[in-house]
Amino acid sequence: MTDPLSADPRGFTGPVPTARPEAVAEPALTSLWDPRALWVTLGSVSLIFLAALTSLALTTVMPIVSADLSGDALYALAFSGTLATGVIGMVAAGAWSDRSGPVAPLTIAVALFVVGLAIDTAAPTMEILVLGRLITGLGSGAQVVALYVVVARVYPAALHGRVMALFSAAWVVPSLVGPFLAGIVTEQLHWRWVFGGLAALTVVAFAMVAPRLRHLSGGSAGARDLTAARRLLFAVFVAVAALALGLTGELAHSLAPAVGWGIAAGAIVVIGFAVLPLLPRGTLRGRHGLPSVILMRGLIAGSLFGAEIYVPYLLIDRFGFSPAFAGLGLTTAAIAWAISAQVSGRHGDRIGNTRIAVLGVVLLLTAAVACAVTALLSLPAIVPIAMWAFAGFGMGLMYPRLTVLTLAYSDRANEGFNSSALQISDSVGASATIAIMGLAFTSLAATGAGFPVVFGIAAVLALLALAPGVRLGHAHER
Repeated sequence: MTDPLSADPRGFTGPVPTARPEAVAEPALTSLWDPRALWVTLGSVSLIFLAALTSLALTTVMPIVSADLSGDALYALAFSGTLATGVIGMVAAGAWSDRSGPVAPLTIAVALFVVGLAIDTAAPTMEILVLGRLITGLGSGAQVVALYVVVARVYPAALHGRVMALFSAAWVVPSLVGPFLAGIVTEQLHWRWVFGGLAALTVVAFAMVAPRLRHLSGGSAGARDLTAARRLLFAVFVAVAALALGLTGELAHSLAPAVGWGIAAGAIVVIGFAVLPLLPRGTLRGRHGLPSVILMRGLIAGSLFGAEIYVPYLLIDRFGFSPAFAGLGLTTAAIAWAISAQVSGRHGDRIGNTRIAVLGVVLLLTAAVACAVTALLSLPAIVPIAMWAFAGFGMGLMYPRLTVLTLAYSDRANEGFNSSALQISDSVGASATIAIMGLAFTSLAATGAGFPVVFGIAAVLALLALAPGVRLGHAHER
C-alpha cells in the first residue's frame, strides 16, 4: 500500500484525518502542507482570500456601480446590509456544524456566496444589486464559521496558530492588491467582470477543498433544533438592529442629530439583549476563559476597524493627500499585520496569551492616541502613517491568537457555536463602533472635533480590551 505521506498530493482525494484523538487512525498531521491536508489548506485559504477580496473590490467599484445604476440612495445599504445578513449566516452555520459537521453548511455557504455574486454580475438595477449583496453576506458569514470548524476537525491543536496566521494573511494581502486589481478590471473591461470573476474563482477554490472533506465526521447528536431556531431568531433581531444602527449617520445628516442618536440608542439596546443568546455565558461580564476571548475580539475589532476608516480621511482632509496616497497608512498597517500574524502563529505559545493581549492593546492604543493628537495639534502626516502600523502589528498578534484560543476552548459539540460567537462579536463590535463613530463625526462636523473624537473612541475601546485581555486563560492550545 502506498504511504499517503509520500504520495503525490495532486492525486490524493481520500478523507483528511481528523484531529480529534478518538478518530485518529494514522499519524497526526505535523504540517499544513502534508499531502493529506494540502488541498484543504490551499482551498480554505483561497476561500478566505476571495471573501476579503470581494469586500475590498466592492469598496473600489461601488462608486462606479452606483453611478451606472443610479443608486446613490442605496449606496450605504450595499455595505451595511452585507454585514447584517452575515450575522444570520454565522449563527445558522454554527448550529448546523455542531449538529452535522461543517461540510454541508460550508457547501451551502459557498453556494449562497456565488449566487449573490452572480446576481450582482447581471443586476439591471441597484435594488437587484443590493439583493445580491444581502445573499452574499449570508454566504460570507456562514463560510468563515464553517471553515473554522473545518480547521478544528482537520488540524491538530499544534497547527491551529499557523492556520490562523495564513487566514490573517489571506485577509491582509487583498488590502494591498485588491483595490488596484478591481480598478484595473473595471477600467479595462467593466465592473460586472469584477463580480463575475470573483464568483468563478470561488467555485475553483471550493473545488480544491470539497472532495477532501466528504468523509469528515459529523457533529454532536445532542444538538437541539429548537435552540438553534431560537438563536437564529435572535440573529435576525441583531441583523435588523445593526442595519438600523448603520443608517443613523444618514438620518442625523438629513433630519437632525437628535433623531440619529435616539435611533442609535434604541438599536444598541436591541443588539445588547438579542446578542446574549448568541454568545457564551458571561461574555459581557468578561468572565475568565472563553467569554473574555469573545469579548476582547469585539472590542479590538471596534477599535481598529472603526478608526481605520478615518485614517485616509484625515490625510485627505487635513493634509491634502490624493486618494491613492491616502491609503499609505492602511498599507503599512496591513504589512505589519501580516508579519505579526506569522509571529503569533509560530511563537504564540512561547510568548503567552497575556503578553500578546497586553502588547497588542498597547500598540493599538498608541496608534489611536497618535492619530487623535495629530488631528488636535496638526502634527506632520508621517505620524499617523507610521503610527498606524503599530495598530496593524498589534492586531496581527491578537486576532489569530484569539481564534486559536476559541478553538482550544471548544469541543465537537460546540465548535460551531463558539466559532459563530467569535465572528458575531467581531462583526457587531465593528459595525456598532463604525455607526457610532459616523454619528459622532457627523454631529461634530461643524466644530472640527470629529477626528479627535473618533480616534478617542478607538483609544477607549482599546483600553477596555485590557480587562478581558488579562483573563484569557489557557486551554489545550499549549
